[in-house]
Amino acid sequence: MSLLTTDIVPGTPGAEEVAARRRAPIAQPSAQRMSDNYQAVKALTCQQVIEQLEAQGATAEALDRRTLRLEIEQVINSRSRRGQLALNSAERLLLIEDVEDEVVGLGPLAPLLRDSTVDDIIVNGANTIYAERGGLLERVETRFRDDAHLMNIIQRIVGPIGRRVDEATPFVDARLPDGSRVNIVIPPIALDGPLVSIRKFRLQALSVEDCVAGGVMSPPMAAFLTSAVRSRLNILICGGTGAGKSTLLNVLSSCISDRERLVTIEDAAELQLRQEHVVRLETRPPNVDGSREVSARDLVRNALRMRPDRIILGEVRGVEAVEMLQAMSTGHDGSMATLHANSPRDALSRLEMLLGFAGQQNDERAVRRFVANSVHVIVNIQRLANGARRITSVAEITGVEGEAYTLNELFHFEEHPPMSGEGAHRTLSPRPYHAARLRDYTPPTVTSREATAW
Repeated sequence: MSLLTTDIVPGTPGAEEVAARRRAPIAQPSAQRMSDNYQAVKALTCQQVIEQLEAQGATAEALDRRTLRLEIEQVINSRSRRGQLALNSAERLLLIEDVEDEVVGLGPLAPLLRDSTVDDIIVNGANTIYAERGGLLERVETRFRDDAHLMNIIQRIVGPIGRRVDEATPFVDARLPDGSRVNIVIPPIALDGPLVSIRKFRLQALSVEDCVAGGVMSPPMAAFLTSAVRSRLNILICGGTGAGKSTLLNVLSSCISDRERLVTIEDAAELQLRQEHVVRLETRPPNVDGSREVSARDLVRNALRMRPDRIILGEVRGVEAVEMLQAMSTGHDGSMATLHANSPRDALSRLEMLLGFAGQQNDERAVRRFVANSVHVIVNIQRLANGARRITSVAEITGVEGEAYTLNELFHFEEHPPMSGEGAHRTLSPRPYHAARLRDYTPPTVTSREATAW
């Protein structure tokens, strides 16, 4: 390694060897960022940049990026002239960028946040960082200096939004200024060091056409879902973690008229509704003494007093399910929400469980009739084995027969061979149950093969 920070005293043992190491080329950027030596050099350079700015009575945050970069270059040039650094042009640019990210950004996370191909960033302790591209996780050759360095970046994330994370509150949900969603867990809950999970905010919202072109949904499926949203059917989107539920909710919400008043309720605001009349509400966790919490249930109750045309709930995960279903069944048609479940029937079972948590332990058939009267369409989206995201089922709730829900599955994704991620969308039913309510919808022609349920 050529990046060294110790001073050389001529004539001392090992001085020539150290000087030779300084003159030697450093490793390639990916490997370079993983080395202890590079991390130490970067830390010392950051410290000297901050000291130089303080001597001038300035702060890094107050400077524009060009001026800050010039200050960093001055520090690096000074160290190079003293023989403390030996850098080629590529290494020099890399160090300048990394020091800039450390001083005013989120350190090693900053390049990943700028990378438009990255959807998720996973930090498993200071030395292990993963990025998801195209639905698949891959390890990234970058790291934090140590756990203290990682904790410093964590505090930089939660501080500006008034959240706190410490031993008393060892996990927290937050969001970055660009809207990316962040979950943080620290010791003693996290045994192997601080953990950070970032779901990046998509700067360019997807459209229905984008989803069709990418194979997420078929053209007949897109036509039905577009008509269902415009016709004010209540829609529940379900799927596993990272399946794309919130993204699909964003896509479908683009079909809502600009004339409607929308109220969104989320734990961490990430929806990108494009309508003019949107009111965004966000939950608030309890403070240190457990008070001042504002839950999703509180916000749904309050939203009902705000004259909404539709209520859009980012995720149903607790007792707010009661208020959401009541809103859907009492004049707020066209409302939408997401839910963790692996199929339409699983989604219905999970809703029943959440209603039980809220004390709605009435007759089972009465609960099921309540759910069936509230939710019209369930859309299931999944991330397949090859990382591709597909809508795997679109089903209407047609009622309750005996002890079971009756569903009309309109579309289904047939994966073949199993667990391959390959397959095709099939149209199963030529006529929706809610056809009388649908506007501007032409049912697709269905072949006998496609109409066979599996």
